[in-house]
Amino acid sequence: MTGDDLRAAVAAGVLRSEEGHRELLRLIVEVARAIFHARAASIFLLDEERDELVFEAIAGEGSDSLVGTRFPSSTGIAGWVLVTRQPLVLEDVSEDPRFAKDAAEATGFVPKGLMAVPLLHEERALGVLEVLDRPARPGAALEDVELLGLFAAQAAIALDLLQAARRARTALEGSGADLETVARLAAAIDGLEDERRAVGLELLASLDKLLSDESRAAGPPGSPVPRP
Repeated sequence: MTGDDLRAAVAAGVLRSEEGHRELLRLIVEVARAIFHARAASIFLLDEERDELVFEAIAGEGSDSLVGTRFPSSTGIAGWVLVTRQPLVLEDVSEDPRFAKDAAEATGFVPKGLMAVPLLHEERALGVLEVLDRPARPGAALEDVELLGLFAAQAAIALDLLQAARRARTALEGSGADLETVARLAAAIDGLEDERRAVGLELLASLDKLLSDESRAAGPPGSPVPRP
């Protein structure tokens, strides 16, 4: 197997992993929407470099067009939940000053009520999970938030893995990593489907670190090559 073959094998493994995590996020919002009989459910990912929230997965209203849409991370209810790391239930968003009506109108769907919970993983705020326009159940808000928190825990794991896969892909595209190391990681990545949560993150993080370190050592294109 040539160096190009090895690199292609790693890239294919990372891309498969990325697609798998995106599909898991899509399933989470689909099930959350169904459980709460809501009009829509969505997951936002925090892009720390650009300080923006990104629609990463959507079920229901807007699902065909909003994935990938960005807005400032401090915007509206999602921004408040992200910053405070506190869940929020609103039966009528029009009565809350934190609701960004202009941003909602830009998506083509203005909800009446919503629930939102932060997606936290190892003390990091990765994003926000929202359920929009669920039928109100008097006195059940706390129970609903606790249930949504179970979905949030799974979504946070999937988001963390997705971010790791994307970092690994980015590093791979500009790296000249050691072929023997790449070969071992390529073989390990082939097994990600069976142990995605436990082994996948560890392997992708290792790949990310290895390739990022080598990329930094090489410097930007055109820079002098370090000499001993």
